[in-house]
Amino acid sequence: MSSEALFSPTRLGAIDVKNRIAMAPLTRSRAGMDGVQSPLAVDYYRQRATAGLIITEATNISRQGRGYAYTPGIYTDAHVDAWARVTDAVHQEGGRIVMQLWHVGRMSHVSLQESGAAPVAPSAIRAGTTVFTEKGFEPPSMPRALDTSEIAGIIDDYRQAALRAKQAGFDGVEVHAANGYLLEQFLRDSTNQRQDRYGGSIENRIRLPLEVTEAVAGVWGSDRVGLRLSPLSTAVGDTPLDSTPMETHGHLVRRLGEMDLAYLHVVEGQLHSDNGGDAFDVKALRSAFGGAYMANNGYDRQLASTATASGHAAMIAFGKPFIGNPDLVERLRTNAPLFDAPSSLYFGGGAQGYTEFARA
Repeated sequence: MSSEALFSPTRLGAIDVKNRIAMAPLTRSRAGMDGVQSPLAVDYYRQRATAGLIITEATNISRQGRGYAYTPGIYTDAHVDAWARVTDAVHQEGGRIVMQLWHVGRMSHVSLQESGAAPVAPSAIRAGTTVFTEKGFEPPSMPRALDTSEIAGIIDDYRQAALRAKQAGFDGVEVHAANGYLLEQFLRDSTNQRQDRYGGSIENRIRLPLEVTEAVAGVWGSDRVGLRLSPLSTAVGDTPLDSTPMETHGHLVRRLGEMDLAYLHVVEGQLHSDNGGDAFDVKALRSAFGGAYMANNGYDRQLASTATASGHAAMIAFGKPFIGNPDLVERLRTNAPLFDAPSSLYFGGGAQGYTEFARA
């Protein structure tokens, strides 16, 4: 299969991209505990600006939305100023970059919350696995269920974050509704046991993701807004699947398609695993959306070339390969070997394993 399509330009809504290779969101935990992005991030993102589109590491829309130490925010003027230096650097290299907007919900720890408050969630159900705190990896804290009256404030936090992202010079934003975080917690009946207008029926459970997307699109215009989903992923927080994932996500995606978003970004299958095979009909999901589709999870050069040439996806998002290969686009173009960055350097630290690598 020819790789020509993979390296050809396209358009996602109002965003022109020079190739079909996106840099997926990658949490690296190099920001300050105040959420201000590290100066090293300027070089980190500049190095990867040959990607058709960079999607930033997930970025906290509020202090409440934080669930991991040293992750960046977009809720203060200092956050805006730090991110503006990043977008300037990417644009100087001819790249395009969108910010992923993030609220972790129950995937947090009291040490990361203001005044040691409990994390919030659709329902008071504790997450599994671990979160990254200043002490290292710890189990998530018990969350409290959001009161209905609080939800409008969270929607406004997304709106304000979108405004600040615009001030910082981004080309658009991506709403993070995947990987076991707040919006997906509302979406799945396994984590949403509410009895109000945000719980119960599928229509009620998709309400918050839709209202957030509408608020963000009101800032940017829908053609500069993407959204990420992971219908089959349980890896983050040991989050059980929805009881009817195809029906639930299909209903959501049809509604998103009516908004004329820039793109739909889907983690196909289990995060950090295979793409699920026939367990979920991603083609039907793509068709229900009707717009530009970005595929993610387990793609290599051959699979990416096939997917773009066949029309399965407008773009392919690569995650881990971009950690150790800032020149990933050129390496894929020439079919050069890829450097496998050590996982011990993924989170926290300085330049080593971030903007610099000691290669054998």
